[in-house]
Amino acid sequence: MRADYERLAQRVRNELAAAGLPVVAPGPAVEVAVGAEVIVDMADLLFFGEGDPEVVVTWRVGPQLRSNVIADARHQRGVTAAIRQCGEVEAAMADAVIAILSAAGFTARNHGNDLSPFDVQVLAGPQPGRRPGWALPDESPIPPVGSEAG
Repeated sequence: MRADYERLAQRVRNELAAAGLPVVAPGPAVEVAVGAEVIVDMADLLFFGEGDPEVVVTWRVGPQLRSNVIADARHQRGVTAAIRQCGEVEAAMADAVIAILSAAGFTARNHGNDLSPFDVQVLAGPQPGRRPGWALPDESPIPPVGSEAG
């Protein structure tokens, strides 16, 4: 079952990268991650013993803005310029991710998680057999690099 969600997550990464967004490759520490982070979230299954995994997209702002937000929150400075900007960026990018994935045939929505209000939940990929818009056409007039033209 997890393998199905991992495949969906990879398809999401491909679509976001094809749209020109920076995509966080699996593995780097959160502190250095910038761009669209796509994960398979197993929290409900692990903590509650029930539920399905979820494919979730989180927008990671740059490390300096993130650091300023953390410092402002830690010192209880209220809504600062950094906190406001970070929230606006995350909200705008969530809307953009939903629009990009919807255009590609995915079903995606705001996650509805109070702790991560700007996360995007991907419920399903495009219909089987639908070729991605970024894929090479079946009959390309220009042969791919490295192929021999007849």
